[in-house]
Amino acid sequence: MIDSEFLNLLRCPESQQTLSVADAALVRSLNEKIAAGSLKNRAGETVGQPLDGGLVRKDQTVLYPIRQDIPVLLIAESLALAPAATSPSPGLSARR
Repeated sequence: MIDSEFLNLLRCPESQQTLSVADAALVRSLNEKIAAGSLKNRAGETVGQPLDGGLVRKDQTVLYPIRQDIPVLLIAESLALAPAATSPSPGLSARR
């Protein structure tokens, strides 16, 4: 578990956006893809080690893995999130 004061200090190394703890459903979904051998990190390498958790960038397009309670804030190790994998921000509605 990441201390909330520590979390408030962390920023995405790429965009400097704030980060929040990924919900369990997202981590579970990504771990299922890792187990199937179908998840690649942003460096294009297949992810082989399951996630203990993750930190999601404010725009909800990138997740930084947490392994052994340590956030891995390396752009190459981050995971691009598909739009369907993230939930829309409150107050935003889909355009028609």
